[in-house]
Amino acid sequence: MDLTIEFKNQAFTINALLNQTETAKSFVDILPINSPINLWGEEIYFPVDLYLDNELPQETVNIGDIAYWPPGNAFCIFFGETPASVDGNIKPASAVTVIGKLESDPEVLKRVKSGENIIIRRDK
Repeated sequence: MDLTIEFKNQAFTINALLNQTETAKSFVDILPINSPINLWGEEIYFPVDLYLDNELPQETVNIGDIAYWPPGNAFCIFFGETPASVDGNIKPASAVTVIGKLESDPEVLKRVKSGENIIIRRDK
């Protein structure tokens, strides 16, 4: 499943591809999403209306991974290191389930500010 991600105050959109996890399938069911974002280092996160357990918990992620973080019921996009990262290993606050990957260059996300609105929808 392809997603389009845009930010109201930015002049770009990015594309992502979801994997086949049950968590990713549940995420698709709540689309479209329009929400203000938070930043934690080089991680974008915001709460979503999902209340799921960690399907495939991962303690580290890669640049461009998108994930669900169960403790915060949050959707996350990783575009660099977080405050918990060590020795170049990108660490979320706690384990996440990776549900997909950005297909666009994550570098553009460094322009995004906390509080901006994100819009996520299925790609047509």
